[in-house]
Amino acid sequence: MPVPDQRDPEVTRATLQAWLPGRLPGAVDVTVSAVQTPATNGFSSETLMFEASWREPGGREPEGREPEGRARHERLVAKVAPTGFQIFPEARFAEQYRLLQVLAGTTIPVPTVHWHEADPAVLGAPFYVMSRVDGDVPSDMPPYHQDGWLTATSPAERESIWWSGVSILAQVHALDVAKLDLAFVDQVSYGPTGLRQRLAYYEHYLDWAYEGTVPVARQALRWLHEHRPDEPREPVLLWGDSRIGNIIFAGGRAAAVLDWEMATLGQPEEDLAWFLLLDRHHSEGVGAQRLPGFPEPAQTIARYEQLTGRALAHMDYYEVLSALKFAVVMARIGQLFIYYDLVPADNDFPYNNTATQLLAKILGLPPPGGEMFVPDL
Repeated sequence: MPVPDQRDPEVTRATLQAWLPGRLPGAVDVTVSAVQTPATNGFSSETLMFEASWREPGGREPEGREPEGRARHERLVAKVAPTGFQIFPEARFAEQYRLLQVLAGTTIPVPTVHWHEADPAVLGAPFYVMSRVDGDVPSDMPPYHQDGWLTATSPAERESIWWSGVSILAQVHALDVAKLDLAFVDQVSYGPTGLRQRLAYYEHYLDWAYEGTVPVARQALRWLHEHRPDEPREPVLLWGDSRIGNIIFAGGRAAAVLDWEMATLGQPEEDLAWFLLLDRHHSEGVGAQRLPGFPEPAQTIARYEQLTGRALAHMDYYEVLSALKFAVVMARIGQLFIYYDLVPADNDFPYNNTATQLLAKILGLPPPGGEMFVPDL
């Protein structure tokens, strides 16, 4: 679901058309067209899709005529840092661009990133531009188990999509953190790499996210501190927002992996638990039947272990951690609803929503409130 659109498409087109020649040395006849915001634009950053055409320098022409050069046409996407309401405490925008550049040299399919603009004067915030990738993305709103293109596919294709996502996770976790110099994604300001850092980060995030209280999240944090397991293995790169809803699929295979704003270092169980938790939320959490074809959690864990040769541990703990993380994100989204006057300031959505309901269920606690409010958006 998009946040309220505050950009004038024509002004944005003209701005990008004035900016782009500086990124294309020697190019002539640079034009930008078809600027649009996708219907699935998310909360944490702004997405602008546009097309660009130009002629490259070079070529041979008869004497007395200017060389025509090679005509180019690209379908592009600009990801713009938040200009109003921010979902995460730190946007980490330059880190995302840098990580995409690193991943482009690996087996992970990511969109080709072209340029990063750090100056907020151009579009009101830093942004980067990447190539557009064709394909389909499983829907979050409505959740893909309820509606969208996945409901019309075969069980066999759903299974292929699911295993493709699991394979992506295994490949991400197999990357050499030291060789690729990935320490820059580690959020060391919150503590040492691993669970102590994650819990400190989400305590800070929860304090920052919502002006009220989220009791079930506080209870979950206490439980997570009390039951924190040891982490004897070396940390790996974590995608962070690891789910099929952040993958562009073409023919049942992953064509591009998106949204690295939650990337960090840690144990792979954290990524796989989030992958499973978001699917559980999109089915059980919203009162929907899971679509036939999607493998069960036990099958998923077994396949991951087979792909990586690594036995997973403490998955129950990481499920609670994942449910807490989602509850904190939803609290912030609830504050966003209040910020944009989509719900009243005293509405209970930030602490009584599908994420907090699922977290309470996982912890064996009573539901966090009375009848759950669902915004009509």
